[in-house]
Amino acid sequence: MSDILNHQLSVIVVNFVDMLSHARTEMEMIKELADNESSYRSITLSWFEHSTLFELLKLLASKNVKIVITTDHGTIRVNNPVKVTGDKNTSSNLRYKHGKLLNYNTKKVFEVHNPKDIHLPQLNLSSSYIFTYNDDFFAYPNNFNHYVSYYKNTFQHGGISMEEMLIPLITLEPK
Repeated sequence: MSDILNHQLSVIVVNFVDMLSHARTEMEMIKELADNESSYRSITLSWFEHSTLFELLKLLASKNVKIVITTDHGTIRVNNPVKVTGDKNTSSNLRYKHGKLLNYNTKKVFEVHNPKDIHLPQLNLSSSYIFTYNDDFFAYPNNFNHYVSYYKNTFQHGGISMEEMLIPLITLEPK
């Protein structure tokens, strides 16, 4: 607490929601506890109400400290697989792919052939980006059904949906 109060700006990174999102994908127990958005939000709220973060926020409010809360990205629940193939260096994200020799249905993705046009890095002359729409996610044809069942109804990020790109920001000041 003294470190926070003695500096003009302090930053605290809390990654519980991101960890919960990944655990919901990887752990059967969390999948069952948070099998829909309502239960996912309920678990998040319950964690927050019992967290040291909430205690810290209340303590900071009593010390007349201004607090800014934000995130680095949003998430979206994905449900629809889109087949894609690429070389071994293709990125692994489920909402976008970056690489050479990408093969996909052009009607199902947003294509960027010149990454510099949208201020993205271009690692190779022939590299491009593709992004999924709506609640789609990328899946490779090999083991397609396994990946579809593994990632369907999970929360992901990295795409260009409003849910992923709009960054919430709130400033709290004690009364």
